Amino acid sequence: MEGKLISYVIPCYRSEVSVGAVVKEIDDTMKGISGYEYEIILINDGSPDNTWGTIEALAADRDDDRLLGINLAKNFGQHAALMAGLNACKGDYVICLDDDGQTPANEAGKLIKALEDGADAVYARYDHKQHNLFRNFGTAMNEWMAEVMLGKPKDLYVSSYFAVKRFVVNEMIKYESSYPYVIGLVLRTTKRIVNVDVTHRRRETGQSGYTLAKLFGLWINGFTAFSIKPLRIATVSGSVFAILGFLYGIYTIIKKLVYPVAPMGYAALMSAIIFMGGMTMLMLGMVGEYLGRLYISQNKNPQFVIRETTRDGKEK
Repeated sequence: MEGKLISYVIPCYRSEVSVGAVVKEIDDTMKGISGYEYEIILINDGSPDNTWGTIEALAADRDDDRLLGINLAKNFGQHAALMAGLNACKGDYVICLDDDGQTPANEAGKLIKALEDGADAVYARYDHKQHNLFRNFGTAMNEWMAEVMLGKPKDLYVSSYFAVKRFVVNEMIKYESSYPYVIGLVLRTTKRIVNVDVTHRRRETGQSGYTLAKLFGLWINGFTAFSIKPLRIATVSGSVFAILGFLYGIYTIIKKLVYPVAPMGYAALMSAIIFMGGMTMLMLGMVGEYLGRLYISQNKNPQFVIRETTRDGKEK
């Protein structure tokens, strides 16, 4: 009887040096796990280096057709690249990991076992992440945002190394909006999500593709993609400030009647105006972000565009 198919989905960016070692580690790992077939999906997310050439060479050097390379037309971002891979994969179980070797492919068996034990999704959890301070801060902010806006359980750790069952993938790829957010798609599909402990390795080559601008864009995407809580926060904040302003106005009138010669407090008034003006612009900007994303989605802006694919070294 043929075993279940496992799909490894790997977004690639500036990984011409590292991705080959990741593929080899997957091949070596699967030799020691019996009862499963596997495929590897490599998505080149508009890398400025020779990552696509490396993927083509990896496909050409194989004596099987397990490796599929997908070349996106430009850089769409990690989550869009993941969606491209999820749409292309065929596995009963799908494992997503990084292209830099920091997520240990040789511990994939732990994720597979968790799925076999009944979980619908499983995320790798690290005792100590080998990222720099900037990336760790970004991860912490992402965790906080997922808890507050998406209802992620506080004790659930989410990371870029995770595995899901086929039905979860089928639900995820139904999402056609221009702004995919993978964590939100998993959380809205199932609550049977667990963690397994794995080792996080130090980066041996290159540097993270996440800049401050990309991390900020990811946070905004998480805020607006699957929750209207920011709008509710804006409504509550507006109501609170309106009440405070009304009360302060009454206080000012009473003060003027009781102490006619008392100064009106020009500096305090200007501070209040500037603060309220800033809050108003912030709330309008949040509403504009929602409307802008709705407009772009209505215009069918694609999640990703595939320029070409390769399997066994042959362009498709």
